Amino acid sequence: MTQTTSFTVEDLKETMRSCAGVNESVDFGSDISDITFEDLGYDSLAVLEVAAKLQNHLGVVIPDDVAEQLVTPRALAEYVNVRLTD
Repeated sequence: MTQTTSFTVEDLKETMRSCAGVNESVDFGSDISDITFEDLGYDSLAVLEVAAKLQNHLGVVIPDDVAEQLVTPRALAEYVNVRLTD
């Protein structure tokens, strides 16, 4: 587990790439903060995989039902940041 005190959408992009890859039709170099995971090409299983990897690497608990409600990268990054400071 890595000691991290802040987590950004850029950090999340790296996790997303390593878990489920990148939809070629999405410009991951642009700001994807407020684009839904669905529009980014990530189905619910891919989002759960990303959440599980974040839990393992950061020690932040992200229950499955919560992960399903965090529909944008910004929402997920903000959730993680709140838990990192707790």
